[in-house]
Amino acid sequence: MIFCRNCYKRITWIWGEKQMNVRTFQLSDCAAVTELLQASLSDQCYHDTMEAFARQLSWDSSLVFVAEKHSQLVGVVIGTIDKNDGYYYRVAVAPAHRRQGIGKAMIEALQERFLQRKVNRIFVPVDMHNEPVLPLYESLGFGIQQFTKKFNKLSIVTGS
Repeated sequence: MIFCRNCYKRITWIWGEKQMNVRTFQLSDCAAVTELLQASLSDQCYHDTMEAFARQLSWDSSLVFVAEKHSQLVGVVIGTIDKNDGYYYRVAVAPAHRRQGIGKAMIEALQERFLQRKVNRIFVPVDMHNEPVLPLYESLGFGIQQFTKKFNKLSIVTGS
């Protein structure tokens, strides 16, 4: 089932008996997202991500998507728009739920949001923390021209 109402999207994927929902972040998700990020990221990456996550929520929470399976939050993707370009800031999936299409589904949902917002281009900022997930982006058709090393210059990182 896919539906869009007032730009709030809920996507349900069903694989056999497994069901997953991807939807925009809600304030009630904050504690679960914090726990997920802490369990999924290194200490330094978690610290950096939490600052950027808080900043993005204050600017535009509709660029943050979460994935749920059986009412449990199992993934989050944090996006941002900087100078009318869309950026996938961070994607995290609970270790026990990786390689099940969750990251892909969240990336696709955020990509659709970027297209709705009519961004000029979509980029994947590269830092040492997200290099392991670059093959996932490549499998979704992202090319080398969409990977950028300007990670530390993004407003979500600098706060400006």
